[in-house]
Amino acid sequence: MKTVDFKSKNFWRELEASCAGSAFDASASEVARSVIENIRKNGDKALFEYEKKFDGADISAKNIRVSKPEIAGARTSVSKEDLSAIREAIKCVSDFHKLSKPKNWRAKNFHGAVIGENFYPIKRVGIYIPGGSAPLVSTVVMTATIAKLAGCPQICVCTPPRPDGTVNPHILAALSLLGIDEIYKAGGAQAIAAMGVGTKSVPKVDKLFGPGNAYVVAAKKELFGEVGCDLLPGPSEVMIIADNSAKPNFVASDLLSQAEHGSGKEKIFLACLSKKFALQVEREISKKLGKLSRADKLSKVLKEGTFVAIVPDLRAAAEMANFVAPEHLELEVEKSEAARLASEISTAGAILSGGETPTVLGDFTAGPSHTLPTGRTGRFSGGLQIRDFMRRSSFVSYDKKSLKLAAKTVAAFSKMESLDAHGNSLLERLGPSL
Repeated sequence: MKTVDFKSKNFWRELEASCAGSAFDASASEVARSVIENIRKNGDKALFEYEKKFDGADISAKNIRVSKPEIAGARTSVSKEDLSAIREAIKCVSDFHKLSKPKNWRAKNFHGAVIGENFYPIKRVGIYIPGGSAPLVSTVVMTATIAKLAGCPQICVCTPPRPDGTVNPHILAALSLLGIDEIYKAGGAQAIAAMGVGTKSVPKVDKLFGPGNAYVVAAKKELFGEVGCDLLPGPSEVMIIADNSAKPNFVASDLLSQAEHGSGKEKIFLACLSKKFALQVEREISKKLGKLSRADKLSKVLKEGTFVAIVPDLRAAAEMANFVAPEHLELEVEKSEAARLASEISTAGAILSGGETPTVLGDFTAGPSHTLPTGRTGRFSGGLQIRDFMRRSSFVSYDKKSLKLAAKTVAAFSKMESLDAHGNSLLERLGPSL
């Protein structure tokens, strides 16, 4: 693991280099563009060919949509314990997001006119659920639950089939618990393309949601503007700020958990107060690594994607965190310091406060969506929320009295911008009375 002293003259340059990297690369964008144009031109035919090529499954118009018997069978095959866990996570996510559901409102402006906002669920949304070596059942909970809560009338889901044409039963069970049955056997960039441009089998959506590999993200980026997109999340990130009260074994476990996602491009950051603590964490990682099923991939992330900073105090750690804008930020510090520290950091996707709050809680069940900004985009964006599944219209209603009060301002701007017809459209309504 790379260790750098905060006081070294090259600290910020080295930190910036460690943050570098993107979900996008030229080859992924080129492939995504090609897939989109092929599906735009050839529709289902191209989609089914890609499914055979990339997922090894024989998909056709007859079996691309998951049938109701398949959904029922999957739900039956999942244990009661797992169903209970999924239900609990759905409740936590629903309870969290209903608190921020926007409401229509009305008020009076300076002229006495009625103004306000109306909020509407997006009519048709498409959600991508990764299903390869790590079938992300939690992503169903963290996206589809919010879409249902927002009231989206049509929710379409794409998830990769296995070579035998079946879909992970836990993914289907989670969707079933949410009452979603428009599910298609399609993965990768071809699934995004199908939802984004529409085919005979997969009707076009209005907005795309969900994480994925570099090709999935590149396809979403290519389609942005033609359809809406949520975030363009890249490889997972975690930053841990640890003081002398932190437990090295906790810190090591949490760093490993977020390095585990599988792309090999994950970013791991640790800010601690001493070289001694950093070495304790490193020893704990070494002890735990050999017992994990993805040890080889984890080793690569630890070697190439880890940055350990020895900071003089927690204020310096906060400064570092605001620069990194990490997807997940753990504050493994004294309880008395955690609230103050959290108030100083304004760019993290999710803040997990206290030594008893590992990132995995946010990944699976705490309540906020685990779809979060990465690659320093937390500087200007936040995690997935219910508003992302809705759109707003502003509302304005003037009468003769309020219109008259606005006339001078409108006339002034019409003159400033040399737009006579703009001003005349108001004057026409006032007539000689002005």
